[in-house]
Amino acid sequence: MTYTELTKRLKQLGCEFKREGKGSHEVWWHPQRRRITTIPHHGNRDIKEGTLRKVLRDLEIGREEWEQLK
Repeated sequence: MTYTELTKRLKQLGCEFKREGKGSHEVWWHPQRRRITTIPHHGNRDIKEGTLRKVLRDLEIGREEWEQLK
């Protein structure tokens, strides 16, 4: 999954871009759940599976909820 695909799904879930992070990272916010996470923005490189799991865990998004957004 690329950065573009990840951010598209996060927006569908109601997440918002909050601010730039360190280096090539961004901080995203889920206002309904009041949760925050950091995602990498490394161009067209795929986001690793472990990083995706961490983002979902940070935002308290279940795998089933995530898979419904395809």
